[in-house]
Amino acid sequence: MGHDSFPFVVTSGDFNSDNQIDLVIANYGTNNIGILLGTNKGIFVNQTLFSTGLNSHPYSIAVGHLNDDTHLDIAIANHGNKNIGILLGHGNGTFMNQTTYSLGDASPYAIGIGDFNKDKRMDFVVTTNSTNNIAVLFGYGNGSFANPILYSTGSSSSIFVGIGDLNKDDRLDIVVINNDTSSIDILLGYGKFSFKNQKTYSTGSYPISLATGDFNNDSRWDIVVANTNDNTISVLLGYGNGSFADQTKYSTGSYPRSVAIGDLNNDTRWDIVVANLNDNTISVLLGYGNGSFADQIKYSTGSYPTSVVVSDLNNDTLLDIVVVNSKDNTVSVIIGYGNGTFADQKQYVTGAYPQCIAVGDFNNDNRLDFAVSNSYDNTVSVLLGYGNGSYADQKKYVVGGYPQPIAVGDFNNDTQLDIIVANALDNTVSVLLGYGNSSFARQRKFSTGVRPSSIAVGDFNNDTRLDIVAVSVYGRNVSVLLGYGNGSFEKQTKYSTGTNPLYVVVGDFNNDTLLDIVVANNFDGNISVLLNYDTGALAHRITFAFDNGSLLQSVAVFDFNNDSLLDIVFANYGTNTIGIILGSSNGTFGNQTMFSTGWNSRPYSIAIGDFDKDDQMDIAVANRGTKTIDLFLGNGKGAFNIQENYGNGFNSTPLAIAAGDLNNDGYLEIVIAYDGTDEIDVLVAHDTKSFRKQKTYATGSRPSSVATGDFNNDTLLDIVVVDMYDDDVSILLGYGNASFAHQSIYSTGSGSIFVAVGDFNNDRVLDIIVANTMNNTVSILLGYGNGSFLHQTTYSTGNRPTSVAVGDFNNDSLLDFVVANFYDNTVGIFLGYVNGSFGSQTTYSTPPSPRSVAVDDFNNDKILDIVVANVYNNTVSVLLGYGNGSFAEQTTYSTGYHPEFVVVGDFNKDKLLDIVVANWQSNTVSVLLGYGNSSFAKQLTSSTGASPSSIGVADFNNDGQLDIAVTNSGDNTVTVLFGYGNGSFANPIAYVTDAFPNSVAVGDFNNDSRSDLVVSNLWSGTVVLLLGYRNYDFEKQTTLITGNESRPRSFAFGDFNNDSQIDIVVANSDTNTVCIFLGHGNYSFTDRISLLTESTPISVATGDFNQDSILDIVVANYETEKNFAAANEPSPYPSNTPILLAP
Repeated sequence: MGHDSFPFVVTSGDFNSDNQIDLVIANYGTNNIGILLGTNKGIFVNQTLFSTGLNSHPYSIAVGHLNDDTHLDIAIANHGNKNIGILLGHGNGTFMNQTTYSLGDASPYAIGIGDFNKDKRMDFVVTTNSTNNIAVLFGYGNGSFANPILYSTGSSSSIFVGIGDLNKDDRLDIVVINNDTSSIDILLGYGKFSFKNQKTYSTGSYPISLATGDFNNDSRWDIVVANTNDNTISVLLGYGNGSFADQTKYSTGSYPRSVAIGDLNNDTRWDIVVANLNDNTISVLLGYGNGSFADQIKYSTGSYPTSVVVSDLNNDTLLDIVVVNSKDNTVSVIIGYGNGTFADQKQYVTGAYPQCIAVGDFNNDNRLDFAVSNSYDNTVSVLLGYGNGSYADQKKYVVGGYPQPIAVGDFNNDTQLDIIVANALDNTVSVLLGYGNSSFARQRKFSTGVRPSSIAVGDFNNDTRLDIVAVSVYGRNVSVLLGYGNGSFEKQTKYSTGTNPLYVVVGDFNNDTLLDIVVANNFDGNISVLLNYDTGALAHRITFAFDNGSLLQSVAVFDFNNDSLLDIVFANYGTNTIGIILGSSNGTFGNQTMFSTGWNSRPYSIAIGDFDKDDQMDIAVANRGTKTIDLFLGNGKGAFNIQENYGNGFNSTPLAIAAGDLNNDGYLEIVIAYDGTDEIDVLVAHDTKSFRKQKTYATGSRPSSVATGDFNNDTLLDIVVVDMYDDDVSILLGYGNASFAHQSIYSTGSGSIFVAVGDFNNDRVLDIIVANTMNNTVSILLGYGNGSFLHQTTYSTGNRPTSVAVGDFNNDSLLDFVVANFYDNTVGIFLGYVNGSFGSQTTYSTPPSPRSVAVDDFNNDKILDIVVANVYNNTVSVLLGYGNGSFAEQTTYSTGYHPEFVVVGDFNKDKLLDIVVANWQSNTVSVLLGYGNSSFAKQLTSSTGASPSSIGVADFNNDGQLDIAVTNSGDNTVTVLFGYGNGSFANPIAYVTDAFPNSVAVGDFNNDSRSDLVVSNLWSGTVVLLLGYRNYDFEKQTTLITGNESRPRSFAFGDFNNDSQIDIVVANSDTNTVCIFLGHGNYSFTDRISLLTESTPISVATGDFNQDSILDIVVANYETEKNFAAANEPSPYPSNTPILLAP
């Protein structure tokens, strides 16, 4: 590598047309660029140097097609010589001598290429160190460029430029980074439209009026002109490229003054109507559809017809004609029959000397009205239509001096029609904004050229806002006034025409989607065609300055609120926040919304992805200060919820993170590199499911058990609680929003200790069963389905019943129940009858002190079995059912000390039922995995809080694996243990409740499709509602060793061995290597494969550089003037070749 070349930037392209990627490098120190041609082995040959000039110091480069010859060209920002250099390529790896474009006193930094004015020719934008810090040079398409157009954003050190369509208007915009003001600027591209010099076409003598339409059905615009002195009209057929054929003339009446078109005989061909001033007639010429017309047919009008319009005035779908008669101050309405013939006129009075007419629905009654300009009394008359071809008397509005041409349109985007009129003596146009009820606001005036004689309306700059074009008779020009969309207009821009221009129409005559202009030049006997074109411009500069001390470290771009507009997220290292600014449809951005990452967190690196698989983008942030990763879950509307961090803290400081799906499961993982370590970690996002204490509800005295159900058939969950000291149950009916009605109370037996629910009388309404431990009974309360219940019916049990479970033990489709009789060491079976009553109990022996009972099918014979927790025997008993209400003798399994509660579920996802027991004195839960044949494995234990007393089961984090919630009476908590799906559980997460929680039930109380908890608290006489919400966190899955003292700095993902599994490549700065870990698709990877690079590799990327469909690697080396590329070949180890950047 040569001395002092100081390569600043490298980019790629195919410069010799061999379909191989080549490289171009800007060598700041040696004032040249180097071209390295790529081979099909991923190797680059020695570079060829091209001088950029003495002391030029090339700072950045861009590549593109600058002269449309299919060969790539190069644009260079020469910082030292303050110019832009262009090297046009020959397509063989060589280039023409540099052509330069001066930037004056500005030194360029960054350069970008794009088509900013949509002329299909490449332009470029440059950032500089000048007060005019942005320059745009428009290309001519032949490799040459116009002089720079300069813009200022207030910065004098704009070091980076990015190009893209930020506001979805199909125009390129620019983003600039300013390092002197700690800000970014956004400059939106817009269409700055102009009109080319006129091209003229001969007409008859003294043309005065125009209309446009497709007269020969070739989908191209044609023109018809009224010629006053030779009593003809001229038809000019268009070629669709902005040019027209020679005229064809047709005779009219005397002094044709105005022309209009429409399909007057319903044959789908355009016809023509002409107002003839001197003989007080109109001429109708029916079209043949081939560009030719029949001879005229005349109809009488009033005196001096000066303007004619065609429309359906009586809502019969047939076109009619309305004519302004200036000498007798009337308008004539001539109703059409739809066959090219017309009824006699009917006249309506206007103001003095009416000149022109426009038609529209001014009062939103779906009936056409018309507005007439009155030159002698300086007014506009509005005549409202009745929808049958007749009209109300006029209402006048004052305008400017000698109003003549008139037009209608919605100029303030309120969906109501407005009126504009050109005032010949004022040299203005008046705008009357309509209210939609046939009334109008007072006029607003805007200047035009001298003596405006005609106006037209159209959107000339494609911004969806109506603009105005006015013809100036004495100025020999047309004035274009661009609309702001609020009823006001920019100052006029003038374009030259012929002599004495009298009339103007608009249309797209060259099919480029831009409206063009045609003007009738009365004295010249011709028309002028002015074609619209887009010159492109930048405007609406937006600057985002960050808080002092924000120390911006990382920026990422994505559409976070699903509006198809890009938004921006920042990591603010100094203020311990991330900031979001949301993009708007006009290219602006909202105020920054900041989300805290915690005190002294120092957010440093950002990764974006959908980590919770809800199709909304989330943000992961690596914090150097707290050595953690924070996860912000997006809601798809631009807002984010930070997730609780349950200790994903690291021993080392995170340096960089990236997101990718490493095991093809559709979920993104995080890869993290640390500062000063020799390893990278793979972290998996998972839902830890958190709970919030929502509300506490008072119950009776000593609530001892809680259950849930829909007791009033409103599809919303309700709660039932048994109150031990009050001998009753409390019913709390739910509203579906986590709130409940005041409790209703129903009496039970003495010492009510446990509650369960079921439909005991098959009326599809839930009933309640309660175990009463002090009087040795169970109470049955049959429900009415409206939240109320019958008085209890009691059944005798054994001594001290403590628990009850419900099921159909004899397969008669009627619910039965089983009771644990604590002092009798038995369980009692009660078989149900169809009316909701039960027979006497049948008992089965258990070990001492059965405390809790549950039912399910443990041996897969489709018959319910029973499991019992025996407190003083430290066992569970399993009694297999015969399906007739009787049971086999028990089999016992050891548990922890003092098993207090038992539940059933499939905790290892083998589709076989397992048992979980809460062990009061051991402060554990025991898991007994079932074999599906009524036998169980030895217990596995997991820690809980103090004195676990009750268990609830559900998939709390929606990962498809059962979790458990345990009430801990000894420390007033509920602990949640998330299942791993193999029978083991994560460490418990504790939530504080009230005093002595002793029962828990699970349900969705706020209809968010997530499980919530309700807990009864014995000593405080309350139930506490804990609402579940998703909470994603990261846990370490795999650690990959990158080598002793390797110091990984950067990584990239790719499939390097074509096995459809994602692999990882890491750049190790201190060992001058990259290492590759080949993935197995299950978070495991092969041992590293190491490749030597040059000194201090700090960045790595991947791509197919030799077009062999195999990924290759490119590495940036910090402390040498070489980069490194490795071409991946189908062999055990890739070859590698250092690339010399400059001699």
